Amino acid sequence: MRRPHVAVVIPVHDESDLLARCLRSVVAAADAARHRARTSIVVVLDDCSDDSAQIAARFPVTTLTIGAGRVGAARRAGVEWALARFPLAQDAGIWLAHTDADSVVPAHWLTHQLDLMDAGAGLVIGTVRPDFADLTPAHRAQWLATHHRGRPNGHVHGANLGILAEVYRAAGGFPDVAEHEDVLLVQEAVRAGAAVVASDDAEVETSGRLVGRTPGGYAGHLRAQADAITSQPA
Repeated sequence: MRRPHVAVVIPVHDESDLLARCLRSVVAAADAARHRARTSIVVVLDDCSDDSAQIAARFPVTTLTIGAGRVGAARRAGVEWALARFPLAQDAGIWLAHTDADSVVPAHWLTHQLDLMDAGAGLVIGTVRPDFADLTPAHRAQWLATHHRGRPNGHVHGANLGILAEVYRAAGGFPDVAEHEDVLLVQEAVRAGAAVVASDDAEVETSGRLVGRTPGGYAGHLRAQADAITSQPA
């Protein structure tokens, strides 16, 4: 039986401060999954003006350079590279794993997604948690009080997402938008009948910054939480 391909797609827009730790974690996860799948990592450098390209060059990854300035276009470009390199007709299948350049994945991130794929999942929605070092004590306490292990909330995060290539194709791929491309893809995959699994067993740590690379996104969510905390009466 042929091993499946795993393609990890990471969009990057001026992430020189955080990119190295992201890539170290993804390379470690790929090494852990080496006995299960043939794994490639593609870093999509989208309209970068910092040292992100030089940082990515230090790691065993493929880099693509685009100038779209839209995360949807970046994710889509990375997937198109993977699908062109690994035609489905010749292989056991392609699993597309997605994270963000400001995130750190656990060592079992890919093996966990592969376990769920083997069990029948066509789409895996993973949880994320902010880097608590970026949060105030009150914000950290609020986050812990509303997120409980073993009860994944099913919120969609591009920083922790996995999908079969055939499901991705049926859903029409990532739309070329500035944000919420992950949510829109999942919505279309569900409409197409994908077998969806929500899991917090391989939670990804992502930046707790309140101003991110998209107008809203996870940073916008954290910012709204922080605003709500500070507006509460003493």
